[in-house]
Amino acid sequence: MPEPRSDESFGGFGPNAWLVEDMYEQYRRDPSSVSESWREFFADYRRGDGAAQLAEAAPAAGDRAPGPTVPSAPPAAPTPAEGPAPVAARPAPPQPQPQAPPASDADQTPPTPIRGAGARIVSNMEASLGVPTATSVRQVPAKLLEVNRTILNNHLSRTSGGKVSFTHLIGFAVVRALESVPAMNASFVADVDGKGTPGVVRHPHVGLGLAVDVERPDGSRTLLVPCIKAADTLDFRGFLLAYEELIRKVRTNKIGVDDFAGTTVSLTNPGTVGTAMSVPRLMAGQGLIVGVGSLDYPVEYEAADPSMLAKLGVSKVITLTSTYDHRIIQGAESGRYLSRIHQLLLGEDGFYHDVFRAMGVPYEPVEWRPDVNPVDEERSHLVKQVHVQTLINMYRVRGHLIADLDPLEARPPRMHQELDPATYGLTLWDLDREFLTDGLAGRDMLTLGETLGILRDAYCRTVGVEYMHISEPDQKRWIQDHVEGVSTRLDADEQRYLLGRLNAAEAFERFLHSKYIGQKRFGLE
Repeated sequence: MPEPRSDESFGGFGPNAWLVEDMYEQYRRDPSSVSESWREFFADYRRGDGAAQLAEAAPAAGDRAPGPTVPSAPPAAPTPAEGPAPVAARPAPPQPQPQAPPASDADQTPPTPIRGAGARIVSNMEASLGVPTATSVRQVPAKLLEVNRTILNNHLSRTSGGKVSFTHLIGFAVVRALESVPAMNASFVADVDGKGTPGVVRHPHVGLGLAVDVERPDGSRTLLVPCIKAADTLDFRGFLLAYEELIRKVRTNKIGVDDFAGTTVSLTNPGTVGTAMSVPRLMAGQGLIVGVGSLDYPVEYEAADPSMLAKLGVSKVITLTSTYDHRIIQGAESGRYLSRIHQLLLGEDGFYHDVFRAMGVPYEPVEWRPDVNPVDEERSHLVKQVHVQTLINMYRVRGHLIADLDPLEARPPRMHQELDPATYGLTLWDLDREFLTDGLAGRDMLTLGETLGILRDAYCRTVGVEYMHISEPDQKRWIQDHVEGVSTRLDADEQRYLLGRLNAAEAFERFLHSKYIGQKRFGLE
C-alpha cells in the first residue's frame, strides 16, 4: 500500500495550498461535491501540518501505550543538624501574566480566529519569509503595445470575435524572454544528496503560473495560480487559448488538481487594481515572479492636456518587476531579463510579427521609431501636414493593394511603400496629433490615427476599391462619400434578411440542378 501523501510532498501547489485545504474540508463533508480528479488526489491524502498529522496518527483509546512514568519525589532537604545552615531562598521571578486586551469602544468586536484555508494562507506567508528575495524594477513605454493591440482587436472584432488584453501580450513576452535568459527559469533545492547540500533545478520548459483574483463565498478575496504548461512551446494563439481556458475553469469552479502542477515562473498583475508596482512574496520552490503594474501616464503628466501630451510625444508607461530567489538568481540576470522583455515589447526580433501571424492578421504591425517633432519649429508640422494629404491620396489610389483579398493566405502580408506612413516621416507618435484632412468622412480635422482608420476601413479590408482613374470629379466624390467613414456593420434584421435571400438562392440553384440535369448554365456564384 503506498505511503499516504501529505500536502508537503506537493510543493508545486505553492500559493494554492489554501485551496487544497478548502477542497479537503469539502471532500470530508461530501466526497461527491468535488470533481473526480480531486477525489483521486484526496484518496490517500494527509494534511501536512504537524497538529493535524498528530491528531490523525493518535492511537485509539483502547490501544494507547502506557503513560509516562511519574518521577519520584525529590530527596528531602537536609535538616540544620545534618548540614550547613540553609541560605535564604532567592525570590522567584514574577511569572508573566496574560495582558488584558486594551480598552475598546462598545462597538468593537473581539478578534476572530483564522482557521482552515485562511490559516493555511497565514502559514504560507510566514514560510515565505525564509526565501531570500530581491526585486528588479523597469519601466517600459506602452505606446507600441497599445497601438498594435488596437490593430489586433479591430481585426478580431471584424472576424472571429474575442479580445486580446495587455496581460496576454506581456505574458507572452515574459515567456519569450526566458529563451534569452534561461537562468531565470530555475528553482532552489535545499538538499540534493541527503547531506544538506543545496542545489538548483534548471527547468527544460516554462510552466507559467497565472495569479487570478478569486472571490470566495464569504466575500473575501484570494488568489489562485493555475499553470500554462510548456508555455514556451506555444505560439501566441495557443498561448491565448490556454490562458483563457484556465480563466474559464477558475470562473466556473472547474479547476482540477493537474491545473496547478508544474509552475516554474509566475505572473501577477496588480495593475488591474491600479497598483503601479508590487513586490510579491516567493513561496518555497519558486524562483521568479513577474509583476505587471498599472498602465498609465507618468504621474507628473496626469493633469496635462491630451493634445499637449501628443505634441510632446509622452507615452503611457507600464512598470515591470522581477522578484527572484537570490540564492540561485543574481541581480544582473534579473536586470537582463527585464531588459529583454522591454526589447520584445518594442517589437524586436519580430515579436509583433509573430503575434499577428499566429492570429491571422493580414497586415503588418506598427514598428517602433523615435519621434521627430521639434516643438519650437512650425515648419516641421507644415511638412507633416503635406505628407498627411499625400498619404490620404495614396490610400485612395493604392489602398486595394494591401486589402485582405487572399482567403488562402498564400502570401505573407506586406506593406506597400507608398501606403506606409514611415515613408513620409510619420511615426506612431503622430497618431494622436491632429491634421487637416480636407473633408475626409465629413471632417476637416482628424488625428492621424483616426485618418488611417477611416482609410483602411474604406480601401484595405475584404473589398478593394479602385476608382481614381475616373476622369469625372463628381463620380470620384460620390464613391468617396459612400465608402469613407461609412459603417459596414449590419444590424440583426439586415443579417437575417440576407441569410433568407441566400437560402432562397441556394434552393433555386438546387431546383435548377435537379430539373435541368446536364444543361449548360451559369450559377449564381
